[in-house]
Amino acid sequence: MAASRLPRLSGRALVLPGVILMVVALAGNALANVPITTVAQDPYTNTNAYHKALVEPDTFSFGSTIVGTFQGGGRYTDGGSDDIGFATSTDNGTTWTSGELPSTTTFATPPGPWARISDPSVAYDPQDGKWLIATIAINAGVIGAAVLVSRSSDGITWDAPITVSTGASSFYDKSWIGCDTTATSPFYGNCYVEWDDAFGGDLVHMSRSTDGGLTWSSSSMPSTFASGGQIVVQPTGTVVLAISAGVLESFISTNGGVSYTGPHTISSIQVHGATGMRDGSGFESAEIDGGGTVYVAWSDCRFRSGCSADDIVFSTSSDGISWTSPAQVPFVPTTSTAEFFQPGIGVDHSTQGGTAHVGVFAYFMPTNSCTSSTCKISGVFASSTNGGATWSKIKIFGTIKQTWLANAGGYFLGDYASTSYGSNGKAYPVVADATFTGTTCVIGNITSCNEFMSAPTGGLAATGGAVPAGHVVLYTGPSPKTLGTHRTTI
Repeated sequence: MAASRLPRLSGRALVLPGVILMVVALAGNALANVPITTVAQDPYTNTNAYHKALVEPDTFSFGSTIVGTFQGGGRYTDGGSDDIGFATSTDNGTTWTSGELPSTTTFATPPGPWARISDPSVAYDPQDGKWLIATIAINAGVIGAAVLVSRSSDGITWDAPITVSTGASSFYDKSWIGCDTTATSPFYGNCYVEWDDAFGGDLVHMSRSTDGGLTWSSSSMPSTFASGGQIVVQPTGTVVLAISAGVLESFISTNGGVSYTGPHTISSIQVHGATGMRDGSGFESAEIDGGGTVYVAWSDCRFRSGCSADDIVFSTSSDGISWTSPAQVPFVPTTSTAEFFQPGIGVDHSTQGGTAHVGVFAYFMPTNSCTSSTCKISGVFASSTNGGATWSKIKIFGTIKQTWLANAGGYFLGDYASTSYGSNGKAYPVVADATFTGTTCVIGNITSCNEFMSAPTGGLAATGGAVPAGHVVLYTGPSPKTLGTHRTTI
């Protein structure tokens, strides 16, 4: 699937008996939970925020080390958390070590200068042997006041953060980080950070580092207004930024992040949205295979008649400029009422092209016709061993009720999720899960919530299936849910 568009499937092709049986099996309710490991919990107890409420994870893996990062507890209704947490495995997910970043907020150990912190993402620079977590620092006025990067040599012991950018007239939001991990790349070891300025209408900024995140310099970026960008780097050193501006766009750099060109259209977005949830609608999840093919996944209702609910869809590109038509990850038939949201796509970097191992985690609800007391959320994972041409599916966990979750502009698991593959070839989505404490999740009551970070015990094996990716578009109208820029999402 690296450079060519997936073949268009006719409706007639879907009536093959074997395929019908497989689709029915995937749509059923007999999917079993897999064993999961709790990899991190909220250590804080201040009563002006939700506890326990770990949300919004990102992951990255290199060798046998997997690092997950997330809002580490104390989620506030109007943005941010007490600190940023991490969960690290150095043995391909067998054991995990968790903790909180030092010197960030007044809650950290040792304390830092900031009131709150948000929007973590993680990358690895193998040239300098440094793990990097990028975050948005939030001041006492609940304004994103800086982009920070914390550094670690092992993913467990972290240094005090370095400031990438700060400015009194800016509202920093939705940072992301990526590094060049290919030893033969002319820009090996370069790292790249993106964010947007909400006070500037979500004006996008980029910065780069050539010394393991110690120092940062601004990149030249076409004037664009967007949010929620994600960065991948091809083996050639080309940087690809995928970002949401009401439509999905990409920007590329071929000179080590000195300057970027674009935008290039990935796809329009048609979104229904998950009832009651702050679900990251319009934001994408991006990954890359070993040959440089870029995968971008997002929630979209184009494969449902009347835009009645969202599927997870994906597009690919070999150069970050030209993109394939969106295809449906076939969790369910297009006649289903199920709502899928907040995807986290991962690709085994040791695989590529038509044999690439691709995995997508997502949350789903059986129907959007529900209320906060009746909506039931589960986590599911789809797997492909042929670059996304065909898929299988398993359930990971569930069921979660919305009232078990922190309410931060909607019941909240995060604006994004993430999956990474270990060197053992298994997938590790580190994602938010929740269990019932006997009451609803209430701000200030530190025992009423139990939202924690989890990962499948031992990882998820690559199990390609026979269900083809969907291509028959049934809806081309506007999104029922308003998307676009000017979103403050800390």
